[in-house]
Amino acid sequence: MNVRWEQITYDHLINIEKAFELYDQAFPIEVREPHTIFMESLNYGKNREPNSFRFVVGYDGEQLVSFATGHYFAEANFGFIVYLATNPHVRNSGLGSKTLAKIEELLKIDAISAGNTSPRAIILETEKLELAHSPKDKEDCIKRTRFFERNGYKPLLGVNYLQPPLNNDEHYVPLHLLSNQTDLTKQEIADFVQVMYREKYDLVNRINKQVLSHCLDSMGLYKDN
Repeated sequence: MNVRWEQITYDHLINIEKAFELYDQAFPIEVREPHTIFMESLNYGKNREPNSFRFVVGYDGEQLVSFATGHYFAEANFGFIVYLATNPHVRNSGLGSKTLAKIEELLKIDAISAGNTSPRAIILETEKLELAHSPKDKEDCIKRTRFFERNGYKPLLGVNYLQPPLNNDEHYVPLHLLSNQTDLTKQEIADFVQVMYREKYDLVNRINKQVLSHCLDSMGLYKDN
């Protein structure tokens, strides 16, 4: 498949609704943000350089077949892939790996623009099997985990990661935190999570600071800043 890539930006929103359709089908509600958060993320990426937000979509002809979103955070020099999804009818074509490689490429460009040779790491969250509410959700979770493993992403050890609540409730979500680097120190992991919480979940998602502090404290990562 010859994939054509385009980027959605705050000033260029063509086909964002088609990407939202794929997004709503691909992820369980517990880890699915409101669509408005994507606009907040795009606005963040426009105004917080050298930090960034990337929203890339893949096309086969005129059909939107995949998308990925991710942040680059210059303070700790790492990328955070937020979402990646492919059309279920073309998943066996290597499209997922191509989409992952594209968002990685864009995050590396952002790291270079910030004065680094590459990101120290790229990290992402993925569901734990116990979150699955149906046989299909369970099957999708297993497939997603195996996909990231095949593409070089391994669980980060030393932190029981919690995603803060995304949908106006008080329940955080235990998730796996994966990285494409296996030599990260505990301090680097702690720094990544703290920056991600501040830049993504506070400034973009605007989750209550007390809720975020409680999540960090539960992970043993709380800092009073």
